[in-house]
Amino acid sequence: MSGTSRRSARPSPVRPLARHGRLRKPNPALALLKFLGIAMTVVVVSTLSVAGIAAWDLSRQVKTVHLGNESEIGPMPEISAIDGGVNMLLIGSDSRANSTYSYGEDPESELNDVNILLHISQDHTNAVAVSFPRDLYVPIPECDDGEGNVQGPYRQQKINTALEFGGGSAKGGLACAVKTVEGFTGLSIPFAAMISFDGVIEMSNAIGGVPVCVAQKIEDTHTELTLDAGTHELQGMDALKFLRTRYGVGDGSDITRISSQQVFLSSLVRKVKSADTLTDITKLYGLAGAAVRNMTFSDSLKSVDTMVQIAKALQPIDLAKIAFVQYPTYSVDGDGGLYPSDESAELLMTAIMNDQALALAAPNPDQRSGSVAAPGTETPATEAPATEAPVEETPAETPVEGEATTPTPTPTDPGVVELPSGVLGQSAAQETCSVGRALADQ
Repeated sequence: MSGTSRRSARPSPVRPLARHGRLRKPNPALALLKFLGIAMTVVVVSTLSVAGIAAWDLSRQVKTVHLGNESEIGPMPEISAIDGGVNMLLIGSDSRANSTYSYGEDPESELNDVNILLHISQDHTNAVAVSFPRDLYVPIPECDDGEGNVQGPYRQQKINTALEFGGGSAKGGLACAVKTVEGFTGLSIPFAAMISFDGVIEMSNAIGGVPVCVAQKIEDTHTELTLDAGTHELQGMDALKFLRTRYGVGDGSDITRISSQQVFLSSLVRKVKSADTLTDITKLYGLAGAAVRNMTFSDSLKSVDTMVQIAKALQPIDLAKIAFVQYPTYSVDGDGGLYPSDESAELLMTAIMNDQALALAAPNPDQRSGSVAAPGTETPATEAPATEAPVEETPAETPVEGEATTPTPTPTDPGVVELPSGVLGQSAAQETCSVGRALADQ
């Protein structure tokens, strides 16, 4: 893939962002704030579909009374699912502008700390959400900062600097983030959305909480979160704390935090698509309202009809065919950043580009992860869709002496790409638990 660094080559020094000095002061309050941006788009994958489903579902439930003096009005045109596939970038920033809640001292910067690429297949039979770690080094293209200045291009910067290079959320930051992801993935991304801090709280409140399984106790003094092992119905500030906890899960890295966040996200999608949510008018209005109040959309998404079309493409997809995947990376000792694992990353992006379904392998038990399978469930891995139904076996003919024999090949589905075990993730159907981390291990 173009623009990615090779494992064998040590990357050259990265040109720093102008205000990173302030971001790296040894200030506990600022360290806390770095984790907040992580929470903002973990819920956004389902937010757009929820807003669209709400508008679509509520319009069908409107009660009317005939007045007797009305002109004949033809039926409203039916809005069908969007034609073809969808690529959408969903990001969250660490901005606290116009926030209802208090998040502490402003770090005087705005970073896109969470970046999720949502892809819906052309035939609307499968979808994948790819999470890019915030510390991933990628090329940053030229971006207009909204003040008449051009920033970049930069050969390598952390992906979470794209929003600020583009002038932040109030200017061209979202566009710069899209250009950045398009550049190193090779995909065209015509849709984008960004959610605010408050959106995480309001979305979790509107849905009535999200059930989250915890395998071992989570203890995190940075986020002031303590959760015992078991299942917790998280909403409001508790949901925000869970999504931004890093030191309290896995090995304390951003990689294991993403796995833990997928526990929340998969549970959220299951609840959003449940009958209890789709038939609850209060929840539908609340979810749609939270989306409108706390999200910024690309011009391509300003039409409610477009949201409904995307929702109708996403809604019928089986939960087992919705995959959450971490973009494959590797680290360099003492570097503090992550780099694309070229072979696995190219395999993943090529599959998406070719609109092929993904099958996740069972993870290596020794591989670091922030989640494990829930008790009594299968290992977090997606299975390739079944091929043809099995046929009744017939006795094999005895080969004639000297005649060459050819083994019968096992049928495979060419539309499914099996990802290597190093690519972490799970399907929305799989119930998983967050791996907690005790204070003694931090």
